[in-house]
Amino acid sequence: MAQLTFPKGFLWGVATSAYQIEGAYNEDGKGESIWDRFTRWPAHVLNGDNGNVACDHYHRMQDDVALMKKLGIPLYSFTISWSRVIPQGRGTVNSKGLDFYDRLVDELIASNIQPLAALYRWEFPQALEDLGGWPNRDATDWYADYASVVFEKLADRVIIFSTFCEPWVSAFLGYGTGLHAPGICDYSKAYQTAHHLLLAHGKAVQIFREGGISGQIGMALNLNGLISASDSEEDRAATQRVHDETHALFLDPIYNGTYPQALFEYIGPHQPKVQTGDAKIISQPIDFLGLNYYNADYVEFDLFGGLNKARLIPYSAPGWGRTEMNWGIDPDGIKREVLYLKENYGNPKLYLMENGCAMPDIPNENGFVADWDRINFLRAHLRSLHEAINGGANVHGYFAWSILDNFEWERGYSKRFGLVRVDYETLERIPKQSAYWYRDVIKNNAISI
Repeated sequence: MAQLTFPKGFLWGVATSAYQIEGAYNEDGKGESIWDRFTRWPAHVLNGDNGNVACDHYHRMQDDVALMKKLGIPLYSFTISWSRVIPQGRGTVNSKGLDFYDRLVDELIASNIQPLAALYRWEFPQALEDLGGWPNRDATDWYADYASVVFEKLADRVIIFSTFCEPWVSAFLGYGTGLHAPGICDYSKAYQTAHHLLLAHGKAVQIFREGGISGQIGMALNLNGLISASDSEEDRAATQRVHDETHALFLDPIYNGTYPQALFEYIGPHQPKVQTGDAKIISQPIDFLGLNYYNADYVEFDLFGGLNKARLIPYSAPGWGRTEMNWGIDPDGIKREVLYLKENYGNPKLYLMENGCAMPDIPNENGFVADWDRINFLRAHLRSLHEAINGGANVHGYFAWSILDNFEWERGYSKRFGLVRVDYETLERIPKQSAYWYRDVIKNNAISI
């Protein structure tokens, strides 16, 4: 069987996020987050599920790290809960909350696993949301203060920091459609949030540089594939609008210091308020760009399709079906996205920070899942990524999403992305076939084809 070998020094890892796995939602001084509040809002999360316990990682951290070590995982990308570290979002630091991440980092290093930390994945402190949330420009300073606390505690050991994970989701699902916390439906607030997330990112980068920290700092964007449903002018224009909102709105200010003017002209009164000097703060050089890729969609014009007048239809490449999320499967999309970044944004240093899928995951009588469908998905996407690297893309690492089955936001516990099955009744961890397959990929720095 032939093998595709990745470059020497290529980084391999797994990823999680705090609210999805930690639990302990009100223990050891942790404050309320917008997701704690949102999950108590009737009819907003499937089956009324919440992250109160999740995978109980807060209490089982040492065992989870030991499991990653057993599976040969060399890097672990985790996120930090702002409201665990600073319960009210600003002011007094919760020493017990910060100590949890301090102990996690030490445990990882002792297990020969390199830690990567994302400062923010959708978990805004509720106390700050009550003061106006991300649409309030003061949020950028609150975030900068929080980043300073984390850097001071962890930057001597964490090799890579991501300022934000999928800011489009925070802005547009949180404040545009209301699908995610805090559940607000206001596109003016969504665009203002997007700007403030970028500005907060820039302020954190400033603090990182001024502190002389030796690691790397960047941001992770979810850039899914977009394919015009036809060659009609209406469909192509709708595709461009969606692309501008999901791609250019974040990439252009980071790399070019400007916002996409065609998009701003289109959204008209929803344009965010941008102050003089903001662009300079946002566009400071970063060390890497994180790319999260899951799926691709056809885009067609739809008069009833929200602000963008667009309807997204899951796209699957020939021979592929859909995942349990009803997402299409398009492995070549990962190559298209990476090469798009190469050609349009100066071939930045990239980490594939998230890639994975939810599948049926039917366990046998022992709880073991032979998830060859997930293995086929991961192998095909890694093959596409390998082709992009051969095409000159500056890709330095890949992180599978996720190491554990976990709370899947508005879908609760109904969908499983993990390489390791979590029995939500007993919280037992049982590695799936994909965990052992990925262990061999890491060991060999290669995939078999």
